[in-house]
Amino acid sequence: MKKTLLSTFVMCLAAVGAMAQPAGGFGGFQQQAKLETSQEWKDVNYAGDDKAYHTCDIYLPKKEAKSYPVVIHIYGSAWFSNSSKGMADIGTIVKTLLDNGYAVVCPNHRSSMDAKWPAQIHDIRAVIRFVRGNAKQYKFDTSFIATSGFSSGGHLASIAATTSGVKQTKVGTVDIDLEGTVGNFLKEKSTVNAACDWSGPVDLTAMDCGEGMKMGPDSPEDVLLASKLDKEPDKYRSLSATNYVNKKNPPIIIFHGEKDNVVPGCQGKMFFELLKAAGVKTEGTFPAEGSHGGPQMYTEENLQKMVKFLNEVRKK
Repeated sequence: MKKTLLSTFVMCLAAVGAMAQPAGGFGGFQQQAKLETSQEWKDVNYAGDDKAYHTCDIYLPKKEAKSYPVVIHIYGSAWFSNSSKGMADIGTIVKTLLDNGYAVVCPNHRSSMDAKWPAQIHDIRAVIRFVRGNAKQYKFDTSFIATSGFSSGGHLASIAATTSGVKQTKVGTVDIDLEGTVGNFLKEKSTVNAACDWSGPVDLTAMDCGEGMKMGPDSPEDVLLASKLDKEPDKYRSLSATNYVNKKNPPIIIFHGEKDNVVPGCQGKMFFELLKAAGVKTEGTFPAEGSHGGPQMYTEENLQKMVKFLNEVRKK
């Protein structure tokens, strides 16, 4: 994401959010909707500490069951927000998942101001382990756990999938711990069964891939890494979901608009082609008029594509 576009990005998201909810924060198109649930828990701490950035909201579908497959949905914020779980596409993605029988967990995570990469993936993996460790209490069916997210949330959802099962690795000169030690369920697995990427930046070495989009100084990824691409390219590779693509990745579905002026649509297309080439089950939807988190992205057709994809993965 570009510094030159960042102020526009923030203003647009704030304006869209104001249409639907009084709370501040970032996210995709926030359609007004009342969630129909059987149970909800707010501000649950998944790390066992007293930090607000380590809390999550949990929603169970209105139709009661013994247990529910789980989707962890992550808000977008260019990694700048540590408290936007209440704006995580609640009226669109979250509502659709709930209406189709999925439990949804919306977590906060540390921002780039709180901690540098890989702290953010440590937090998401802690959420995954928390889901497994609390399956009985919250009626989670841990035979299926997926990650989903918009923008930087899509990045975290995607990298949780492409690194699923990998605790530590080396990317060029960079040794990266992908697991971390956040939370009280360190013996639980942090693997996922699928992921949904909504407009996520997935190759942070190629954010100039969009026509007319140029990397500005001090981009959000620069802040997250406390570095520069030309100085430490391996750090940017370690931040890229595309770097970890291989045939063992779980299924991943991608939605990315052709007219996205914040995260260029070529990011989603590159990801899609890499996954296909590796033999990973994937689907890609690239709306011609789709912007960054705009209503053209969250059509009923696209939302149902997401559900159909997840349902097919579960059946297999």
